[in-house]
Amino acid sequence: MEPIAHIRSPFAEKFGVPRQGNLAPHVVGEIVFEPAYRNAECVRGLERFSHIWLIWGFHRNGAEWHPTVRPPRLGGNTRLGVFATRSPFRPNGLGLSAVRLLSVEQGPVLRVSGADLVDGTPIFDIKPYIPYADSIPDAAAGFTESAPWEPLQVQLPPSLPPQATPAWVEAVTEVLAQDPRPAYQEDPEREYHLVLLPLEITFKVQDGTAVVTRIAKAGQGA
Repeated sequence: MEPIAHIRSPFAEKFGVPRQGNLAPHVVGEIVFEPAYRNAECVRGLERFSHIWLIWGFHRNGAEWHPTVRPPRLGGNTRLGVFATRSPFRPNGLGLSAVRLLSVEQGPVLRVSGADLVDGTPIFDIKPYIPYADSIPDAAAGFTESAPWEPLQVQLPPSLPPQATPAWVEAVTEVLAQDPRPAYQEDPEREYHLVLLPLEITFKVQDGTAVVTRIAKAGQGA
């Protein structure tokens, strides 16, 4: 199975990628097709849909799958079967995401928002999201039934670099609000580094607030 496309995403690293991409709607990416599929006919009519499904690969895993995993939202201590979770460490390493289709650009290139994919992630298929068939409002949600966490408040420095556009500020606020830290980490003095291109931030989490202490151009150190 060969990729039909790759995504250009502001997430240069796995850390910080939202657990639920639709909770970070200001994170915008571009789906760039491989040469064999750079044909406008392949996406004819897609612009009439507001959302699409992406089937993609966990290309940065580097670890073997196991029959059971420890979901972060259960505190990292309870084991469940791999097929009862959305763990990235799966037998075939495939992911599934519903994203908003912002536009179909010349190329063709698809501009999307709410994608929980690292930059360069291979995409194996794209399908339109069909509300009457794909939405099941009364579906049981197992251990994910209740809200997983209280969103963090986000505190940015009073002075921001010019690369911190209003859209970037919205995106990084949405990402931090989901608390990208490992579920077991509660040290209020520990610093974390998160890359959301074109910038890298350093932050702490104290009393329910993600406090951004430094912002620098990505690759130059925070």
